[in-house]
Amino acid sequence: MESTVETQVEKKVDSRFVLKVVWLDKNVALAVDYVISKGISPLTPYYFWPRTDAWQELKDELDQKTWITENEKIDLLNQATEVINFWQENSKKFTMFQAQDKFPTIVFSGTN
Repeated sequence: MESTVETQVEKKVDSRFVLKVVWLDKNVALAVDYVISKGISPLTPYYFWPRTDAWQELKDELDQKTWITENEKIDLLNQATEVINFWQENSKKFTMFQAQDKFPTIVFSGTN
């Protein structure tokens, strides 16, 4: 049985936001969803690293949402930094499933 993003979020999240990652061979994409009750709502579009400065674009998008606390922004951006660094160093060595094991609170999807 295939797991939906909503099911993955319910199992992993105890905060208001979840970082989502698409793990690809030549890019890694980052987005944030807003967790509402037992559902989720997309908060940002996907930003693709290294095609663009995904971290900066994500930061700019979160900064526009003044209702997100500074600590929540910092937490999300720190997670994004860790994922980008891990992808840069290990995308050829590790699969998306191994990345998911390393970052259990982040929702992953991808091609490998």
